[in-house]
Amino acid sequence: MKQKIVLIGASTGGPGHLKKILSAMQQPFSMPIIIAQHMNSTFIPSFINQFKSELSFPVHAIDTSIELKTSEIFICSTNSRLKKTSFSLHIEPIQNLETPYNPSVDTLFFSAVEYCKECDILAILLTGIGQDGAMGLSELQKNGATCIAENEESAIVFGMPKRAVEINPLIKAMHLNDIINTIKLFGAS
Repeated sequence: MKQKIVLIGASTGGPGHLKKILSAMQQPFSMPIIIAQHMNSTFIPSFINQFKSELSFPVHAIDTSIELKTSEIFICSTNSRLKKTSFSLHIEPIQNLETPYNPSVDTLFFSAVEYCKECDILAILLTGIGQDGAMGLSELQKNGATCIAENEESAIVFGMPKRAVEINPLIKAMHLNDIINTIKLFGAS
């Protein structure tokens, strides 16, 4: 059976939406969830600690290479990528990579493209200004991943998800509540 992975990218309005998503998850869920939330690096530790204190499952900051495990949350502290070792899939920070946003959603999404054949990937682009994540989401969709962009109705800022759907109309646009249900179904199957 293929390993399942959920990738989520977000910017403006993301923390509240991520809280809704993660609060709705019930143990156990059959995949790791990896999050790239645009945020100044000084605020990321408290952002991660808040989730650690509120959730009943492990939450990890990606400060070093860490093996992906089911029923666990991984939050990018900086630009991060998926990387296969001899035995398993890891998420690791990328040193000295300059991008307009920290962490870059596109960097995370593009790193997952090569694993679309061996993994079952659900990639989601939530609310945010600009277009980070739109190109990466499109590439994931073209390579067989299930890809969702938050719709205008629930997005606080309909920039990043709007751009994703403009680039690739095959990306599904969904309300946040439907995104939550999709993640639950993906994790339960």
